[in-house]
Amino acid sequence: MSKQTEENGFTGAPQDLLVVRPEFRLADIDPGSTPGFKGGKSDGQAILAKRDSQLADLQERLFAEGKGGGKRSLLLVLQGMDTCGKGGIVSHVVGAVDVQGVRHAAFGVPTEEERRHDFLWRIEKQLPGPGMLGCFDRSHYEDVLVPRVHGLINDDELERRFSSIQDFESRLFENETRIIKVMLHLSKEEQKERLAARLDNPAKHWKYDPGDISARQQWDDYMAAYEAAILRTSTAYAPWYVVPADNKWYSRMVVQELLVAALEGMDPQWPSASFDVDEEKARLAES
Repeated sequence: MSKQTEENGFTGAPQDLLVVRPEFRLADIDPGSTPGFKGGKSDGQAILAKRDSQLADLQERLFAEGKGGGKRSLLLVLQGMDTCGKGGIVSHVVGAVDVQGVRHAAFGVPTEEERRHDFLWRIEKQLPGPGMLGCFDRSHYEDVLVPRVHGLINDDELERRFSSIQDFESRLFENETRIIKVMLHLSKEEQKERLAARLDNPAKHWKYDPGDISARQQWDDYMAAYEAAILRTSTAYAPWYVVPADNKWYSRMVVQELLVAALEGMDPQWPSASFDVDEEKARLAES
C-alpha cells in the first residue's frame, strides 16, 4: 500500500480490495459497508475535495498528451440499479475535471435505429478518443442484464454477447484505452428510501421512473444477472470493481481513487513544445 493511500484514510488500496476475484459472490458484499476506509462521512467528503485537484491535474496531462499525438485514453463504466449514485459520481467526481477532456455518454433503452444494429454499435460511437476520459452512465452491459432478466434472449445469445464484450474490451485495451468497470452495489432498502425521497420532492419528480418499482419486484433476478455478468467479463485488462453504494460519500471517494490510481499508473506526460521556447520568449518581449 502506498503512502498516498494511507494519507487518504484507506487501510488498503480500493483497486486491490474491491476488484472482483474468481471466488466473488455479490451476496457476500454489504452495500452499507466501507471496505478499506477507517473514517466517516466528513472524512470521506474532505478527502474527495482534497483529491479533486490531483485528479484534474492527471486528467489534464492525459488530455495534453492526446493533443500532442498520444493515443491513450481512459474509460470509466458505471453500472448499478436505479438511484445507486451514477449521476452523483458523474457530477461530483468526473465533474471535477476539465470538461473539454471528457466524453460522457448515458445509455438508456435502445432506439429503433440502434435495434437494427448489433448491440455494440451504439457503444462504439461513444468511445473516448485519444487523451480523453470517457464516462459511460450505463453501458453495453445493459444489453446482457435487462434482456436476461426479462427473458428476451436465450442462453446461446447471452453467451454470444458475453464473448463479444470480452473481444470488444480486449480490442480497446490493445488500442491503449484503459478500462475501469464499476458496479455500484446498492441495497434494496436504501433504494426504497431514495425513491421515496424523490417522490416527496417535486424538484426530483423528473428523476423518478415508475418502472423502478417493477424492477424492484425482480431484484433477486437482477442481482443474479449482475453476478453472472461480472464473473463472466472481469478480466485483467478490464476488471470489475464492486463498490458498496449505500453511502454516497464512500462510493464517490472510491471511484475517484480508482481514477487517480489508473491515471498515476498511466503516468501521462506533457507533450514537448513544437516550437523554440526561447525564440518565442524573445519575440514576446519585443512585441
